[in-house]
Amino acid sequence: MGTPVSPGRHIVQDFASAAAAGLAYAAVVSRPSDIPVAGFAAPLAPGHAAARGLPYGLCAAVAIVVVTAARLAWLAVQPADLYPDEAQYWLWAQTPALGYYSKPPLVAWIIAATAALLGEGEFGIRAAAPLLHAAAAGFVYAAAARLYDRRTGFWSALAYASMPGVSLSAFLISTDAVLLPCWAAALFAFIRAREPGGGGWWFAVGIAAGLGLLAKYAMAYWLLSALGFLLLVRGERRNLPAFVGAAALALAIYAPNAWWNWTHGFVSYRHVGDNAHLAGALFHPRAFAEFFLSQFGVFGPVLFALLLAVASHPRVLAEPRSRLLAVFSLPTLAMMLGVSLLSRAQPNWAAPAYVSASILVVAWALGRRRRAIVIAAIGLNFAAAVAVFGGRDALAAAGIAVPAKYDPLHRLRGWRELGQQVAAQLRAYPGLKLLADDRELIAALVYYVRPHPFDAVLWSVIPGVKDQWQLTNNIAGHIGEDFLAVTQHGLMPELQARFGELMPLTSIDIVSGPAGGRRYTLYIARDYRGEPADRR
Repeated sequence: MGTPVSPGRHIVQDFASAAAAGLAYAAVVSRPSDIPVAGFAAPLAPGHAAARGLPYGLCAAVAIVVVTAARLAWLAVQPADLYPDEAQYWLWAQTPALGYYSKPPLVAWIIAATAALLGEGEFGIRAAAPLLHAAAAGFVYAAAARLYDRRTGFWSALAYASMPGVSLSAFLISTDAVLLPCWAAALFAFIRAREPGGGGWWFAVGIAAGLGLLAKYAMAYWLLSALGFLLLVRGERRNLPAFVGAAALALAIYAPNAWWNWTHGFVSYRHVGDNAHLAGALFHPRAFAEFFLSQFGVFGPVLFALLLAVASHPRVLAEPRSRLLAVFSLPTLAMMLGVSLLSRAQPNWAAPAYVSASILVVAWALGRRRRAIVIAAIGLNFAAAVAVFGGRDALAAAGIAVPAKYDPLHRLRGWRELGQQVAAQLRAYPGLKLLADDRELIAALVYYVRPHPFDAVLWSVIPGVKDQWQLTNNIAGHIGEDFLAVTQHGLMPELQARFGELMPLTSIDIVSGPAGGRRYTLYIARDYRGEPADRR
């Protein structure tokens, strides 16, 4: 009898086969375009053989549908638990609001909608992510086809869909998954609005930009890039009044979150500033190097190398279409590189730059008759996605255990098990509220402990309001209450100073692979006395 094969492994194999087949088909049927203009793909003439023989729009649609269907199927069968940030967004979705401590509200609204339709399991919470990236890929195709031709649109859409950062983001519901389709839609609408007779498209620019601001504040980079393009390119200045109108519409759509921030002490804006960590030493070459190298993983090693090659050629960037695309890519990337040098930057912070960069590098490669490089880049990216999401299961089926430090998804494992053990302790000691000493820990516990302990409390040694928990259910309002404390940071002396009684209960070890795991210590903490400042 053969070794059982997990359903997830079948999905990975089907995904790899579909991607390989699509790439092979495109490589056979596509043909080089006409003589390139300034190193970029020229539009295919109506009589060109490739223009007549291949419906690139249909091919792009089929490719996007196949990739998205594979991602949805994988979400339906894979066993990975929610990442704590996902659990936090799900909790926000229980009480839809106009804003939250660290993020604008659109991600929570979307989760509320998908969970209402599909249930509150991991699939129902994450289902929107691959669909949103499919929409973004569609807008990338449309923008590239409008600027160049449908062939460039096809390869650009595949380049975007294959990005390792997109593959990961399509697996986890996040603000990036919501932001990127807004960014891509705004780019396409901006291209259309600048055309003769395209005035109505400025409304679409405003709507897309406004929704983007409700998704993530990084959409402001798009508005600044568009403004800079219109100011710096003399022939584009005629569009400034229309753009101002579109920006006003975007701000009107975003206004509810601005009002929420105003009524909550501008906590979200202050959190963005805190994230930058610009108050300390302002020179971190190691952080800069780490962020720079991480971008080969976000965009893909070949695509990022191509982007660097394009950025190093001023003559190429002087071509009008490439200049437009570069304005929506390179300044954002340069800004994040600067932030990483001055403080730190997360790898995904530059992700919006790669929407237009996907078109930029594909057009450049096709114009230099380097279609094989594009095919190799896309194939390598899809292969990396298969390895990340299916490699551990495939090795496990072969009897090989992957150490936790080599498992890219190890932080998604063990939360369900932890929640079940904590739930058992809460049942054993009725009347205790759940308390945790870590934001990610409490988010995961609220989701995985059943019934959900929505009244759970976060305790921190750092004074002040630092997250949504402290904003909406501050422990200062629980004087005299008793808790089941789940701790991750070993802060028993600090806890003892704040409770009348602290009794050690048990420890829970969560193993995420050979030589990898997390230990949590549980206490019964009675009679919360408040922080020292509260007792004076």
